[in-house]
Amino acid sequence: MELRDAPSSTAWKITIIVVLVALILITIAGNVVVCLAVGLNRRLRNLTNCFIVSLAITDLLLGLLVLPFSAIYQLSNSWNFGQIFCNIYTSLDVMLCTASILNLFMISLDRYCAVTDPLRYPVLVTPIRVAISLVFIWVISITLSFLSIHLGWNSRNKTSSGNHTTLKCKVQVNEVYGLVDGLVTFYLPLLIMFITYYRIFKIARDQVKRINHISSWNAATIKEHKATVTLATVMGAFIICWFPYFTVFVYRGLRGDEAVNDIIEAIVLWLGYANSALNPVLYAALNRDFRTAYQQLFRCRSTCHNSHDTSLRSTNSQKSRSQNREHKGQEEKPLKLQMWCEIEVTAPQGATDRKPALSCTLCASNLLSCCKSLWGLKFLQRHPGAHPEDQSGESLSEEPLRTLPLEAVRMLLPEPLRTPPSRVL
Repeated sequence: MELRDAPSSTAWKITIIVVLVALILITIAGNVVVCLAVGLNRRLRNLTNCFIVSLAITDLLLGLLVLPFSAIYQLSNSWNFGQIFCNIYTSLDVMLCTASILNLFMISLDRYCAVTDPLRYPVLVTPIRVAISLVFIWVISITLSFLSIHLGWNSRNKTSSGNHTTLKCKVQVNEVYGLVDGLVTFYLPLLIMFITYYRIFKIARDQVKRINHISSWNAATIKEHKATVTLATVMGAFIICWFPYFTVFVYRGLRGDEAVNDIIEAIVLWLGYANSALNPVLYAALNRDFRTAYQQLFRCRSTCHNSHDTSLRSTNSQKSRSQNREHKGQEEKPLKLQMWCEIEVTAPQGATDRKPALSCTLCASNLLSCCKSLWGLKFLQRHPGAHPEDQSGESLSEEPLRTLPLEAVRMLLPEPLRTPPSRVL
């Protein structure tokens, strides 16, 4: 876990510092973004993403509690924080790495159930089963870390249960602990993940073949290529990051703690840590909903950055808006008059007062027809047998039409039967 045999040049040390700091920052930032995306987007709050959130929290804790001390230990080539904190540090390291791998394992099982049996997926994956799975992950992780290390189950000699000397701090591994931890933490999950993702790939390929009969050959080939690349990326990253570390881990248990070179041990350890930086990209950024949430999150940040300028602009435009409202208040609004002859008449816009002129061809003729019927009915009630033409000596239909003010229309329409005029003025 230390770089004591590495070249001591300044350039080499600066390169190591830059790489380790970049890895730590990417791990923390990526997993924080995943947690924020799920917390701020209700669409992502489902059972499927519970394992992704658990994975992000685990990797975030690893980046905050373990990686900084691992980097200090690598750069200083010695452990200066004492025996008690060394046991806590190594226990956190084993626990969080184990929980991260088991979360990846549960994600593969969840995806397998969703793809192979989508109709029964809501029945198979329930909140209670998800909660039990998460409890199982952390129980196994704590058992293989804090419980085993503090009880000395990983120690080679029964008299020493510590994991450090004066300058070193790393997990001791015996034969039983190396085999059990390697099988439970990595090799069995790797085998099951390989089977599940292979089945998922076969189902995706069969669906692409069915689509091939409907769509063009190029579209089906592109979809099959995307599915292959995605699954190969997920499995490839997991194997590349963790297979070297657990191979060395089991070899240490069989051959002894000093059987592996420190530089090789440090390289494979940080290669496993790199998987925590890749998980936000592999299991979140490749998801369409997460990509949309990321875009909304970053867009919100840019909007908040420019909110001060926007508020100033809105304040400056309030005066102009108020002036526009006052100006619009003086303008004529459309007035709709529902007349008794069931004709809707709308006063034209753009007038400067509240007395717009109605159209002679529409409003006056309709008003005249209504008045004729109403006034004629009233006249017949008073003088039976008479005709409306006798009242004025000439037909009302032959009277020249004039433009009526709006106030006259309002006075005529509410009470036309009380005081009907003899003719339209």
